[in-house]
Amino acid sequence: MVELEQEVERRQRLGQESAARKALIASSYHPVRPDIYSLLQDEALAPEFLAAAEYSTSPGADLKGLLQRLETVSEEKRIYRLPVFTAPFCQALLQELEHFEQSDLPKGRPNTMNNYGVLLYELGLDEPLVTPLRERFLQPLMALLYPDCGGGWLDSHRAFVVKYAPGQDRELGCHYDNAELTLNVSLGKAFTGGALYFGDLFQVPSALAHPLEVEHVVGQGILHRGGQLHGARPLGTGERWNLVVWLRASAVRNRLCPMCCRKPQLVDDEGFGDGFTREEPATVDLCALT
Repeated sequence: MVELEQEVERRQRLGQESAARKALIASSYHPVRPDIYSLLQDEALAPEFLAAAEYSTSPGADLKGLLQRLETVSEEKRIYRLPVFTAPFCQALLQELEHFEQSDLPKGRPNTMNNYGVLLYELGLDEPLVTPLRERFLQPLMALLYPDCGGGWLDSHRAFVVKYAPGQDRELGCHYDNAELTLNVSLGKAFTGGALYFGDLFQVPSALAHPLEVEHVVGQGILHRGGQLHGARPLGTGERWNLVVWLRASAVRNRLCPMCCRKPQLVDDEGFGDGFTREEPATVDLCALT
């Protein structure tokens, strides 16, 4: 019980400290690319991504039709890929991230495994970039690809950029995400190595017996279930930056925490927190999950 209370206190501090860093950054930081803080425009998105999202919202759209508009990396593991951002937007975002990295402002760790990167919430990019990306484009896609995982009920996210470089993080151990679904977009720069590898869902015995390796393609995003075991092979040369968006559906996680597979006991937190809500969202049929 003492350890549980300590963990609750630690997580509450994380939210409070992140909100404090966000406020300080908002008042003190001068962006080098202020244009990316404007509301997300279609011009920043790859034509293939726009076409897939447009199809997903059209009358009569179905999974078969959507799969013709993206790459199926693994039908068995339900892993997909498609271009997300244009090359100029990737370059602009990287320029901004490197500029912030070089500042002396405080920076929160992206997650418990990565030491280098940026939380987009703290940098002020959640509202103009990630929220419209989720609401306008990713939700209709995910509703067709992953209806049994809450794909049509995504109501929050956690977005961060991770950096791999010599002398810093070079690889990432096997894990699963605190998310119902995940988008992982390669932003650049020039690098070798660092491929993603995927096993089965973490609940499956011998889930990593036959891992599937997936190479990064700059500007393209990998879509997968949060519970899919995965990691990153060691970086060879250069620097690798990836935007990761953990997509969350409270309709799913309010019933069963995706990390401990138990009914969650909630504690108030800042912002989206871990994606749980005290108010039940609209009823959704998730029989496949129970």
